[in-house]
Amino acid sequence: MRLSRWIALVLVFVVACVLAVAIGTISMSPSQVWQALRGTGDPLPIVVVRTLRLPRVALGAIVGAGLGMSGAALQGTMRNPLAEPYLLGVSGGAAVGAVLATVAGVAAGLLPIFAFAGAIVAVVAAFFVAHAAGARGDARVLLMAGVVVGAFANAAIMVALANAPPNTVRSAVWWMMGSVGDASWRQVGMLLAYVATGGASLVLLGRQIDVLALGEDAAAGLGLDVDRAIRLVFFTASLLAAATVAAAGLIGFVGLVVPHLVRATGERRHRPLLVASALTGATLVVLADLVGRVIRPPAELPLGAVTALIGVPFFLAKLRRLA
Repeated sequence: MRLSRWIALVLVFVVACVLAVAIGTISMSPSQVWQALRGTGDPLPIVVVRTLRLPRVALGAIVGAGLGMSGAALQGTMRNPLAEPYLLGVSGGAAVGAVLATVAGVAAGLLPIFAFAGAIVAVVAAFFVAHAAGARGDARVLLMAGVVVGAFANAAIMVALANAPPNTVRSAVWWMMGSVGDASWRQVGMLLAYVATGGASLVLLGRQIDVLALGEDAAAGLGLDVDRAIRLVFFTASLLAAATVAAAGLIGFVGLVVPHLVRATGERRHRPLLVASALTGATLVVLADLVGRVIRPPAELPLGAVTALIGVPFFLAKLRRLA
């Protein structure tokens, strides 16, 4: 990718972050935002910027970066333009963990731990199903295994919520719709550690993903251990997505849309594509959260609903081209 395009990606991301910090129920000028960041001026803007909006923007950006990189890695490995973390059972497993914790009355602060545990179980289950089918390294079988695990997870959620109290159902449903509204610097720090580690691992695996994108026979002919490479990329990308789900709930279609936006610039090599997907995903989620906050003030639309409104038409358009 040309340097000018990298600069454009960074500038768009910075502008999106500035807009997200400045615009809301209480809108501020750039100078007021700058003063608040420095800790000078009126106390109210300082609290709004530093305590509410800045951690929210940071969490949204990290969530978008993780989902964008995860989707790009999975699409390249599986050679499927419709592959994304939410088709692989990761979101379903995370949702089951969070819903069971909510129904059991677990404290809200422990919810991400249960969501992350559920996502890990879902990933392991997908590998187990693929192994039982005798095709551990087949990307298509792994994709179908993820769909099966996701369907089972949805059924488990309905059973868990069937007789739950109304307040519990509302809490579980709101979490499943995705939100970064309760962001804190502690959440930001924890998720950043996961996404930085997982993202760096995927970038290091970028050349293997390039080879896998040529096809399994071609990759094997070039000396790559196809089964091992697919499992490694699948597991890393899934856990990366699981960390974002645990932090912010279910935010769908980001991993589907973002890699296609980056490929539209002509980039095909996966190392730069992964980095560009991180920037693009971060920008998309920050802007989607901003739209959810300002479209019906003072109420907020769930972040997952906004990304679905963007992603579903995109998904249908891609599906029509493949038909």
